[in-house]
Amino acid sequence: MATGKETAALKAHTARVLAVAFSPDGKTVASGSEDKTIRLWDVATGKETAALAGHASEVKAVAFSPDGKTVASGSGGIQLAGEVKLWDVTTGKETVTLKHTVSVNSVAFSPDGKTLASGSQDKTIRLWDVATGKERASLQGHMYIVHSVAFSPDGKTLASGSGDKTIKLWDVNPAK
Repeated sequence: MATGKETAALKAHTARVLAVAFSPDGKTVASGSEDKTIRLWDVATGKETAALAGHASEVKAVAFSPDGKTVASGSGGIQLAGEVKLWDVTTGKETVTLKHTVSVNSVAFSPDGKTLASGSQDKTIRLWDVATGKERASLQGHMYIVHSVAFSPDGKTLASGSGDKTIKLWDVNPAK
């Protein structure tokens, strides 16, 4: 950031890149694309280390778990159901698929890594138990598509941003 100069251009996707996220240690970047893949990149070398395929639609959101061992990806299209997939970073294998009724636009892990939040085109935020893949809660109140979700550092509050021009703060209980 000191110079503002580009240090690398990572190229392998065959369509627009819609989401990026750094791993907690800063050594890996995940990217999600309209080409329905998630790609993992080594920051130091700029080399692609994995291509994760399995979504039926464009990947709109990616996030690393706090321990860096899992990547969550959210997808969905106009006429396709939305889904969140969890991927093992070491093996590149999909471990869980979580279903939404419509497109998933954002994903975020709680600071303890036990809960995943997903924001959807259906105007809801869903909270998922990462260990079991079970839905813990569906948060409703937005009047339009939920575009972004983020946990507070203590994991007790979730923020959501929507096309209804609001940011909502939700009291969420950390997973036990």
